Amino acid sequence: MIREIRFFTMLGARTMRTVALLLVAKLRGETWHPEGSYDRLPREWATDLLDDAGITAKVTGLEHLEGVGTCVYCCNHTSLVDTLAVAARLPGSIRFVAKRELLRVPFFGWGLRMSGQIPIDRKDHGAAVDAFADAGRALAEGKSAVVFVEGTRSRDGTLQPFKKGAFVMAIATQRPCVPVYVSGAFQLLKRGGAVPRPGTVEVRIGEAIPTAGMTYEDRDRLRHQCWTAMAGLAGPGSRV
Repeated sequence: MIREIRFFTMLGARTMRTVALLLVAKLRGETWHPEGSYDRLPREWATDLLDDAGITAKVTGLEHLEGVGTCVYCCNHTSLVDTLAVAARLPGSIRFVAKRELLRVPFFGWGLRMSGQIPIDRKDHGAAVDAFADAGRALAEGKSAVVFVEGTRSRDGTLQPFKKGAFVMAIATQRPCVPVYVSGAFQLLKRGGAVPRPGTVEVRIGEAIPTAGMTYEDRDRLRHQCWTAMAGLAGPGSRV
């Protein structure tokens, strides 16, 4: 119980602090630039919360990003843990395509808006299309998009089928897909759990999958390529 109280206290305090600093940046008229407040503050928030939970987040495969530029990061998802690990360890300027319901969470939702994260309502097809269009504009501005391509959290820690949206967006913008597999997160916070356990997770970055020359008709082929690449990052019998 003490651990739970401490974690939620730190989560609330760090979230409010981050939102306050983002608001200051907005009021000062700060515009986006690489490693500015809108990139730095969310990364610090995630890093601090991992430390609070006693979680070490390692990253491998950074060499695969050399020369890639902006891209669509295609990630697996089980819980808050992999979100924090990705936010803390992926380099450059990134924007998450996140569930719209999160915008209703006090302070946290405000932080999502002010830092330029991209809300998506998967139940509304038109709104979902608009969200991926917003992500495409972020790519054009020099930011990379992070998409949890399974569409929801895995219930059992295994890799689920992928939704098509991220791959349609990557083809439309002709930006590469980069598979990212977070290993170890499921063991630290299983579905239905509230507070992560201490431990280690690994953010595994795979080789970029180019989309140059692909068309809309190639979306399923690209989705299959990415799923195969992420399954390879997971390794035989691995769970997230």
